[in-house]
Amino acid sequence: MEVSLACHPAQWSEERMRLEADSFLLGFPEGLQYRQSLAIVKAMAGDNSQLEKIRQARDRYPSISKNVRTREVTDCFRLYEPIDTTDRLLPLLVYLHGGGWTIGSVNSCGRYCDAMAASGKMKVLAVNYRLAPEYPYPCGLVDCVEAVKYAVDNADGLGIDPSRISVGGDSSGGNLAIATAMTDECNGLIESLILFYPVTKAFPDSSESWLKYGEGYGLDSNLMQRFNEAYRSHLSLRESLIDVGVAEIEKIERIPRSLMIAAGRDILRDQGMEFVLRFSDDRISRIEFAEAVHLFITLPGQEEAFRTAVKLSTDFLTKKR
Repeated sequence: MEVSLACHPAQWSEERMRLEADSFLLGFPEGLQYRQSLAIVKAMAGDNSQLEKIRQARDRYPSISKNVRTREVTDCFRLYEPIDTTDRLLPLLVYLHGGGWTIGSVNSCGRYCDAMAASGKMKVLAVNYRLAPEYPYPCGLVDCVEAVKYAVDNADGLGIDPSRISVGGDSSGGNLAIATAMTDECNGLIESLILFYPVTKAFPDSSESWLKYGEGYGLDSNLMQRFNEAYRSHLSLRESLIDVGVAEIEKIERIPRSLMIAAGRDILRDQGMEFVLRFSDDRISRIEFAEAVHLFITLPGQEEAFRTAVKLSTDFLTKKR
């Protein structure tokens, strides 16, 4: 069967996406990614003081829609749920934030989690997984697997349908979502995946997009390399639950139906496309916002891309097989 590389530009304005992305990049703090890279290097050497400052600067409680409430169900899990849905079981999206496995929290992904719950069609469980370099692979992945198992075991208390648990994430969170679905523990527990510009190769892939968009497009290749080094720590290349794009076929076959939404001007664009092309059936669809750049899910500024991503992912996650 032919792999679906879906693209429906009539649903959005490419011109608006370009204008908003260009404006977003103009407002991007100068030298931020260089400072983040240095902080990660220092943290890997044992001094995480600068990295902690960066984490705290990003850790702001999000605005919550009037029809959404949040519950801190554990120290690591926050539930976003639409109000007045106690009479029915809803699907659940377990969401894994981005941030190169080293920064981010349930707050940094709160804008998207709130928007999904505000649809009234699902609940969202945001996960505070452990961060590198203090907790390198597999610590974060272990926490994500535990989140899925927690959702299954506590479905009644969460008010969700245990047969309709999906996992999603952006960038490194997308990587973790794929890896979670590949594990023995979660095999058969996950109904679908939603992936925003996921990392599928935690090493320089030398692709066209890696070379063309390696600086000045929201995620620089130098910073991505520091993220990779912090997460994989002492491990060499080609670890299947890190470099999910080159995983063994038996692990690839565990992936459930999935939707990948990519940014066209992004170093991760080509490795995501290569991952989709590994599938011999149509279980995974890919939609590319050709003019968008990295971070449209996490940071405000690319509103057309964010709005469209919420609509597309809501429709996908609530569609029954």
